[in-house]
Amino acid sequence: MGSRCIVDTAESLETLMSRYQQADESAAAALVERVTPLLRRYFLLQASNRPHADDLLQDTWMRLHRARHTYRPEEPVLPWIFAIARYASLDHYRKVIRREARERQVEVLPEPAGQVGGGAEALDIDTMLTALPEAQREVILMLKISGMSIEEVARATSSSPGSVKQKAHRAYQKLREILKAKENRS
Repeated sequence: MGSRCIVDTAESLETLMSRYQQADESAAAALVERVTPLLRRYFLLQASNRPHADDLLQDTWMRLHRARHTYRPEEPVLPWIFAIARYASLDHYRKVIRREARERQVEVLPEPAGQVGGGAEALDIDTMLTALPEAQREVILMLKISGMSIEEVARATSSSPGSVKQKAHRAYQKLREILKAKENRS
């Protein structure tokens, strides 16, 4: 990026979004800089979208740009952004399913490449999260990685706060099981 972006890092995302709506380029750049890592991680941790994470990220920013006039400044911005990301992800998934239905499958798969590394496989958070069902992973990402509240996650996923709590609870149980299994193997 050639232009300098001078923005107070303590400035809220909501303020940046409001300034972006008013065509403030530095606010748009700051918003992209602060939210992109959250969106990239969101897409990377969805098994069906991992190979297309960068495309989905770009698609989400394009959709957000086209829909920026619909953001209401009195509302939290992250649920609004994640709702757009979620719909971009769903549209992408539907497109992939349609394409796969038309493609012919190969009968013999090539041999997988050898694994790099030793036998001591440490579980990292990304690996653990990929073991969760998509809906639970999405809730955990929004709650814990993005720092959204239960109400904000409910708004972004078009579900009730109770449903968000239930998905989070089940995800925590599954993560505990994964950790326990890892401890038992060690």
